[in-house]
Amino acid sequence: MNKKTVKDIDLKGRRVIMRVDFNVPMEGGKVTDDKRIRASLPTIQYVLDQGASLILMSHLGRPNGGSDPEFSLRAASEVLASLLGRPVKMAPDCVGPEVEQMAKALRPGEVLMLENTRFHAGEEKNDLDLARQMASLADVYVNDAFGSAHRAHSSTEGIAHFLPAVSGFLMEQELEYLGRAVSNPEHPYIAILGGAKVSDKILVVETLLSKCDKLIIGGGMANTFLAAKGYNMQDSLVESASIETARSIMAKAGNKLLLPVDAVVADKFEAEANSKVVDVDKVPAGWRIMDIGPKSVSAFKAALNGARLIVWNGPMGVFEMPRFAEGTFAIARLLAESGATTVIGGGDSASAVKKAGVAKQMTHVSTGGGASLEFLEGKELPGVAALQDK
Repeated sequence: MNKKTVKDIDLKGRRVIMRVDFNVPMEGGKVTDDKRIRASLPTIQYVLDQGASLILMSHLGRPNGGSDPEFSLRAASEVLASLLGRPVKMAPDCVGPEVEQMAKALRPGEVLMLENTRFHAGEEKNDLDLARQMASLADVYVNDAFGSAHRAHSSTEGIAHFLPAVSGFLMEQELEYLGRAVSNPEHPYIAILGGAKVSDKILVVETLLSKCDKLIIGGGMANTFLAAKGYNMQDSLVESASIETARSIMAKAGNKLLLPVDAVVADKFEAEANSKVVDVDKVPAGWRIMDIGPKSVSAFKAALNGARLIVWNGPMGVFEMPRFAEGTFAIARLLAESGATTVIGGGDSASAVKKAGVAKQMTHVSTGGGASLEFLEGKELPGVAALQDK
């Protein structure tokens, strides 16, 4: 990674403003999964250990550019305080005279959590005046929010115009592992893509095909490729507008591209629907594909054999319904046993390895779904581009 990190800058006695990703799941005003908060701890602890005071900022949900108690970061700040074992002060806003006073009064080792950055409509417009006000609270800016790095917002890109900007450890780790997938990967390199839509992932497919040795496609997006091969997918999810694209990708990819050979089909899109396993060219009328079948898992297992690097983004089926989760979980287990460097591209895949109980056996599970996808497309992320080069 060619960007400066917190280790490349003197923090002693300085006020540090750090963008974290505390966009955590909430229920009844309580945080239900603190994974993202825990992921930021190494950088937070390092900054405090260096004798700096720390101001944290994040967005939470989509509050529509106005203050809304439902989207307050107070609950997240309380979880952080208990994880750190020290108080975390809560600001009433992310800018303004009161916040400026609280920031000024911070002593080394103290932590202040700013309120949701999206309570200001200017945040998502990358309003530079808002960014300037955020920057005025501190001496140094640290971005440790990879999950928001693909968005050019005031707290991710704008603020870096006004302060020395460096990456945190989580951001550094994300860029290092995802970087392996797009530049100088180890071979044999196998990429696995799933999820619903081909149109969302055309650029990723094209980028990965130029880098990897084999590309496995499952999930809803595989149906569009199977339809492009001339199979009748019946009631399965197929993007008719992407069939031509799928056809041209297959022509270019040749035997690099692997598709499911059998599938679990259901007579309704419901958890309790009737289901059975059929070959992909024999989907019964009125039925739809919900998961990959056992023959596909065996074929994919053979393809993964001996891989040095495996990158996975997107489930193999409707894994939210337990009866149609086995294909996704089988792939998760294959990765856990592979002995390869395994990089999981956030979002549903991160949730799948967790549900399968193998998240700890993965080399790296990304904290950013959309950001990891754009990174794998080869795009430069605004929040990363804004950081100082080494």
